[in-house]
Amino acid sequence: MAEPLQLPIEQLRFNADGLIPAIAQDWLDGAVLMVAWMNRQALELTLSTREVHYWSRSRQELWHKGATSGHFQDLKAIRYDCDADVLLLTIEQRGDVACHTGARSCFYEDGPAPTAGGPQALPPPADACTELARVIAGRRDQPEEGSYTNKLLAGGDNRILKKIGEESAEFVMACKDDAKDEIAGEAADLIFHMQVALAHHGVEWRQVLEVLAARRGAPRRN
Repeated sequence: MAEPLQLPIEQLRFNADGLIPAIAQDWLDGAVLMVAWMNRQALELTLSTREVHYWSRSRQELWHKGATSGHFQDLKAIRYDCDADVLLLTIEQRGDVACHTGARSCFYEDGPAPTAGGPQALPPPADACTELARVIAGRRDQPEEGSYTNKLLAGGDNRILKKIGEESAEFVMACKDDAKDEIAGEAADLIFHMQVALAHHGVEWRQVLEVLAARRGAPRRN
């Protein structure tokens, strides 16, 4: 069992009902998954068990997230804002479903009329690389005429890997020249073409993030 997290609860500003809003954010791509409320008991249980607990205002009871659905939230880190009246929970969402509708996030609406949510709902906004991976996967699954990404995918490994080799060389040369703007640009090109290769082979970008996260705190290499 993970060690309990510490937080100066006495410094937090709960509202008149003894509650404080808590934002749940994905630990890998930074997507906002949901917002709920905590009272002191919910917060203390969350810190001690490292499984997120909320306070249900509608039911007026403690709510262990996932106890009914199986979609538990494992707490990775926690912060509070400058006014000490909002919490930010960095969580690993088991099952990748946070919303009661079955959507990954409660924040899926972007039109004038509400929808039913569910597994097909719009994914929440995430970091730039995750958004790029979504676009590339969309081109793979629904090709668009004239798309450079689709030209690469149609060429398969021969075309994609050739471009990765070219972009790698250009990145190396930019580093050798210490040309910072060019380094950034070539790095972006390299990441894009790497993501095309990942999509071609059916490897999710999230798998790469999980590997990177797993390596944090790993034994140092000699």
